[in-house]
Amino acid sequence: MVGSWTATSSSVALTDMDPFLSVVIPFRNEEPSLALLHSELAEVLDAFPFESEMIFVDDESGDGGSGVVRDLAGLDSRIRLLTLLPHSGQSAALGAGFRAARGELIATLDADLQNVPGDLPRLIEALDQADCVCGVRVSRQDSMIKRLASRIANGVRRFVLADGVHDIGCSLRVMRASSLKRIKLFRGGHRFLPSLLAMEGARVIELPVDHRARLHGSSNYGVGGRLVAGLVDLLAVFWMKKRSDRFEVKEFTRRV
Repeated sequence: MVGSWTATSSSVALTDMDPFLSVVIPFRNEEPSLALLHSELAEVLDAFPFESEMIFVDDESGDGGSGVVRDLAGLDSRIRLLTLLPHSGQSAALGAGFRAARGELIATLDADLQNVPGDLPRLIEALDQADCVCGVRVSRQDSMIKRLASRIANGVRRFVLADGVHDIGCSLRVMRASSLKRIKLFRGGHRFLPSLLAMEGARVIELPVDHRARLHGSSNYGVGGRLVAGLVDLLAVFWMKKRSDRFEVKEFTRRV
């Protein structure tokens, strides 16, 4: 059972064994946040009694973010760095991380420090009841315009897809790798990841998680452009859901 692990104050011994948990972190121009993010995440991973890895995916940053991750990798053997060329977007970065991940469980979080790594243990424990556990941001620390746009987009998506997901924009999630293998992320598909998993039969649940204000830089996405692109993608996912067949196959076995 996934949730049966026990936290310990000692660090996890690093070996050549495959990790049980892979944490995928896409980033673009987040240099000031990366060292602190690693420090917080490493403290959480050290308490797990299983092996883990951190997969940082650089979506062609224009700052020194990749250099920061390379330096961190010299101190922490759990770190892996992937680089996308050219800049390809968050869906491509996540897809690359998913393909590279070796863990049975895959977690995602943003690199801007707004997600709190300390919420990961609760999400992992909840996988006893699900294939995908999504965070729902409480006391969200974003501008009023951004929160309003997100509320409208989430409401429209739930109405169209009837997926029951309340905060699809929260990047803090934990999923079973076996479920992720059934889907292929199209451009912009990261916005619908829980919906796409549910369409493939995955059990998706939600848990409240903390949310912090952005400390450095600015978001890589504008509200207006995100709404337009999200509406187009929503229509595509709606079409996919309507055209998806769900059936069970039984094979006749001849008795000898």
